[in-house]
Amino acid sequence: MTRFSRLAAALASVVLSAGAMAETAASTPVHNLVQLSASATVDVRQDLLTISMGTTREGADAAGVQNQLRMALESALAEARKLALPGELDVRTGNFSLYPRYGRDGKMTGWQGTTELILEGRDFARISATAGKIQTLTLGNVSFGLSREQRAKSETEAQAMAIERFKARATDIARGFGFGAYSLREVSVSANDQNFAPRPRVMAMEARAAMADAPVPVEAGKSAVVVTVFGSVQLK
Repeated sequence: MTRFSRLAAALASVVLSAGAMAETAASTPVHNLVQLSASATVDVRQDLLTISMGTTREGADAAGVQNQLRMALESALAEARKLALPGELDVRTGNFSLYPRYGRDGKMTGWQGTTELILEGRDFARISATAGKIQTLTLGNVSFGLSREQRAKSETEAQAMAIERFKARATDIARGFGFGAYSLREVSVSANDQNFAPRPRVMAMEARAAMADAPVPVEAGKSAVVVTVFGSVQLK
């Protein structure tokens, strides 16, 4: 046998041995493995307000309807930009659609279109005042949430609490079964937030025309930021 042949045979033997060891380890049953989870919740005041405003126009000519929508949106943008401030009041356009209308006989009768403007930020007073000044669009929807900064801060706080609860629970379980310690096998962390009462107060769209130049009344609620730690530990 040549030197090269002997080397190849040795490498093959090592590979086979490693494969056999891996197979043995995989087939060996794991004992004293416990799966558990722990959660923590942080209640935080919602600091992000989003107001969508829009309008619908109809007409026999597509170009005419589109022009009406453009004029309504440009007027609203001009008003909103007066008070726009990054982070406090961000202004952006939303949905814009234009589509034909049909009668019962299936024939096209004209065109209809919609346009939307979004006001969003942390300065509730500035946003609601701006919405009240816009006369070419009507209120569509008001929603509250958490800014990225607030969500990140709350998740960090909840995560630290959840991890400590996970560790404490793992210690209690180990002691309860007569073990002195544990080792962490695997772990996953998930986070989410949900809104709860009080619900935001918004005015009815029907009343929009009666409160020209008046701020939109809004009231934020709270969000519950929940972080859950799930994993398995080896009792020792």
